[in-house]
Amino acid sequence: MSRMNWGRVLLGGLLAGVVLNLLDMVVFGMWLGRDFQAAMAAAGNHTPMNTMMPWFVVTDFLYGVSLVWLYAAIRPRYGAGVRTAVIAGFAMWLFIGLLHALGEAPMGLLPQRLYMLGTLAGLFELPIATVSGAAVYKEGVEAPVPAGVH
Repeated sequence: MSRMNWGRVLLGGLLAGVVLNLLDMVVFGMWLGRDFQAAMAAAGNHTPMNTMMPWFVVTDFLYGVSLVWLYAAIRPRYGAGVRTAVIAGFAMWLFIGLLHALGEAPMGLLPQRLYMLGTLAGLFELPIATVSGAAVYKEGVEAPVPAGVH
């Protein structure tokens, strides 16, 4: 088995992060931005959304690297390609997007509509970003196995 190519994980992850940032700009900035701002104001938080943007941008890049790392980790079992990238993106959505929303939604911090729409958006965003980042990923050169080690 070849070693994970960390340089390509980072490069693909940065590309996936760019894709996530662009998709989030459309979904959470242009489409749902006013709704999130209103929900935050109703909860007593009057921080403008644009002051939180650096946090969201960095987080999307961390997600991107994590998505490509997960793709690289499951690639030996599922094979290289779009199908495996979609599986990795779906898994990340399931473990982070869906389960987080299910755990937080009953607290009523945001309207249920925003939880639902944000979670559904992630169902598409994460696999799309993973496919983009996985397109850059290539396995590293197999490391030689020392004699007598199996």
